Amino acid sequence: MHYTLSAELRDTFSVFVAPEMEDEQIDLIRAALVIARTEYPNLDIEAYASRVEYLARRVAALASDADPQHALTALNRVLFEGLNLRGNRDDYYDPRNSFLNDVLDRGLGIPITLSIVYMEVARRIGLLLAGVGLPGHFLLKHYGENGQEVLIDCFNRGDIVSRQECQSRLDEIYSGEMKLRPEFLHPINRRQILTRMLGNLKAVYLSTRNFRKALTISDLILVVHPGSPEDVKQRALLRYSMGLHRLAAEDLNEYLQISPNASDAEDIRQMALSIRRMLVLMN
Repeated sequence: MHYTLSAELRDTFSVFVAPEMEDEQIDLIRAALVIARTEYPNLDIEAYASRVEYLARRVAALASDADPQHALTALNRVLFEGLNLRGNRDDYYDPRNSFLNDVLDRGLGIPITLSIVYMEVARRIGLLLAGVGLPGHFLLKHYGENGQEVLIDCFNRGDIVSRQECQSRLDEIYSGEMKLRPEFLHPINRRQILTRMLGNLKAVYLSTRNFRKALTISDLILVVHPGSPEDVKQRALLRYSMGLHRLAAEDLNEYLQISPNASDAEDIRQMALSIRRMLVLMN
């Protein structure tokens, strides 16, 4: 069975997230739609990208001036009232919540995918919003004219949330064990947004022991962050669990080259050695 990411899909994704590309030049909509091709290989990316452009034109028609508040009101009206985008509270871990085509078709998503649609429609009308990687809950941030932060919760239909409400959300998710820290509300860049999106999807697949799909997502993460030691190691363990021993050994060796002094380097060396011995016996 074929378990590795197709060269075509890897190459297509690389076009949008290549390391040499400036982060702000990354097209989040198309990159996210390439991720959806892991589930829908024949997905028409341009058709869905055109839908986002159409939504932006509808928002622009409602917010004809440059007032950011008018733009946010128009965004909420078009996306949450017109398109009826909403958080999928009934089946939060459905992988379709992470595929942008499904989010647009079904109107259901998780905080990060709903936020990607919102921020990219906003960007097309000239309103710049930043992603905020609050642990367990993704938000957007807008800076008002006086420099004041406005935090937007797309999972809750564009609600403006306070820092206290952010703490309340952390309390819900982490049972009061995590305190809000200033860095939790710092803006994150586009590569970090895609990495978080992929991480969510990988976690969903691992939770259902769908190692084949988790491995495909691991391959995409390494397109965004080639040579990331932790991601190389995680892929090695996935490959090993699926019986892809030769590929697992290659990843383990790469991990040791990248991080020769890692705290687990000796364990990894022993694992790589045992795999090589097993491969010799199998030949």
